[in-house]
Amino acid sequence: MKRRKFLAASALFSLLASTPAWAANKAAAKKPLPARTAAAKTGGRNAYKPVGRGVAARPGAVARPAAPPIETPARAALTLPEEPPALWRTYEVSSSITLSKVRGRSRVWLPLAQYKDSTWQRSLGHRWEGNFETAGIYRDPTAEMEVFVAEWKEGVAAPQLRLVSQVATQDRHFDVTHRNFVAERTDVLRRCLQPFAGGAEDSLRRIAERILGRIKDPVAQGKAIYDWVVDNTARDPLTPGSGRGDIAAMLESGHLAGKSADIALLFVALCRTVGLPARPVFGLRVDGSRLFTSLGASGELAQAQHCRAEFYAPGYGWIPVDPSDVRTAILEEHLGPADAKLSVLRKLLFGFWEMNWIGFNAAQDVSLRDAFGGTPLPQSAGGNLPFLVYPQAESADGRFSSLDRDRLAYSVTARRVNG
Repeated sequence: MKRRKFLAASALFSLLASTPAWAANKAAAKKPLPARTAAAKTGGRNAYKPVGRGVAARPGAVARPAAPPIETPARAALTLPEEPPALWRTYEVSSSITLSKVRGRSRVWLPLAQYKDSTWQRSLGHRWEGNFETAGIYRDPTAEMEVFVAEWKEGVAAPQLRLVSQVATQDRHFDVTHRNFVAERTDVLRRCLQPFAGGAEDSLRRIAERILGRIKDPVAQGKAIYDWVVDNTARDPLTPGSGRGDIAAMLESGHLAGKSADIALLFVALCRTVGLPARPVFGLRVDGSRLFTSLGASGELAQAQHCRAEFYAPGYGWIPVDPSDVRTAILEEHLGPADAKLSVLRKLLFGFWEMNWIGFNAAQDVSLRDAFGGTPLPQSAGGNLPFLVYPQAESADGRFSSLDRDRLAYSVTARRVNG
């Protein structure tokens, strides 16, 4: 296992070292973790303040105090090559929404960056403006998800909202030589073992048993499932959005093709079937990629949503994977089975996330009513969503998402503030 990880790590650093960004990484090696911006600290009429479930953010509230810098674990120099230095990049993400052809009162739900600080992402603050009647940040602590909710009274001709968020990221690495991570909470692991709805458990179990055989080690199990998903799925550019997330339908059709959510959720479902806690992580690409052009985004980001995945191994914590991006590169970069770049990429994306992407949440089967309902919060009349990565809106005519461009004009841009 250590030998395989050494080779994968060597391939990773060879690939990254060939990019122009490598020199910039070295120059910024000693940069500290970004402090929260002055706007986020001093606040304003609509400054960010994390809130509990069912409690709206109060205008003028002061943001959280800055957390101490996160220390990067020491590396074993004799077993791994030198890793790229820690480089935190801060992005300012601006989202604009305009509703049209709506009747009666209207409301919008907009997923926000993960509010819990991690070694690879940190939310620094939000500010907003618009012609809404009420607006605020609401949190579902069970799903570990924050959502911005705005509501307009009846008669507003063109409901509008602009929200600006600052998020810091740095590349996420898994190190097989580094153990003794703090164990995850039992309730979180239990939630990440729940089977998917749709009655596909038997099919998933048969596939998982063929994949694993006698493999017992959790890390090796995750790697075997990852390899199978990469080899047996395909990216379907005609699938709308990030995918439907209907694993049962995929298995029933025998055509394992879709977008990032479909491929990531198939990996998660197979892991859970064999008792390996796993979860999807939905988010948004905000920058170009150092690996392949097709794995980055720039300019208008309204269609740049992307889903990754992670699984849990005792002693190692959560291990990041991205089988969907392997399939994206195969399609968009025309990589053949014998292409050396493909071999490097598939090794790299088991245990590595390039953080030109911001994670939103890992929530599935999302009920806007349960998470954000109750007086005086807005009520949703629609059913549960398989996941929440696109803005959702509702009026007297029902619920619709940003994929309905006739009624919901959605624009997202991002710029790098530093890093």
